[in-house]
Amino acid sequence: MDIVAATNNSGKAKEFAEILKDLGITVLTMKDLGISVEIPETGKTFAENAMIKAREVEKLCNLPVLADDSGLCVNALDGAPGLYSARFAGIGATDSELRAKLLKAMEGEKDRSAFFISSVAMLFPDGRSLTAEGRVHGEITESERGNGGFGYDAIFYCPEIGKTFAEAEPYEKDKVSHRARALGELYKKLKGVR
Repeated sequence: MDIVAATNNSGKAKEFAEILKDLGITVLTMKDLGISVEIPETGKTFAENAMIKAREVEKLCNLPVLADDSGLCVNALDGAPGLYSARFAGIGATDSELRAKLLKAMEGEKDRSAFFISSVAMLFPDGRSLTAEGRVHGEITESERGNGGFGYDAIFYCPEIGKTFAEAEPYEKDKVSHRARALGELYKKLKGVR
């Protein structure tokens, strides 16, 4: 089955492809199909934003569309950056700038607990839709560790693997990540509608 990833984030598209390849699902990017659209994230929840993205891209192609909205929620910051994870340091900020702003906000904080959340939505050309959510709990490190991954990976320590996501090999992260868990739940639902 071919699906389109409703994202301009190459890191997310790559993760989708890696996680879903063994399930017989080929992930096409918007770029592969010549789709160039910025989708406003106007939802009040991660799930709403994922569905908004799926609907916008589905209008432009005749294939199933997979969308994700995800973020990092830090307990000491009352859940921030949360829905605004990608824009926490301003629109167009680099991953490095995002991490730097979060580390600055966490200076002196004793409670470093946090979780990543991923809400995924799959929309089919016939109007059917599926949704799922995944989370992974961990803590914010005091400095960056590792060179892999993207976004906040270098400052998110995952106790399940004993390292930051940026220190982990992709296959290690893909076993425990919020996105992998959400896609695993989505796949269970997908088997029932194929």
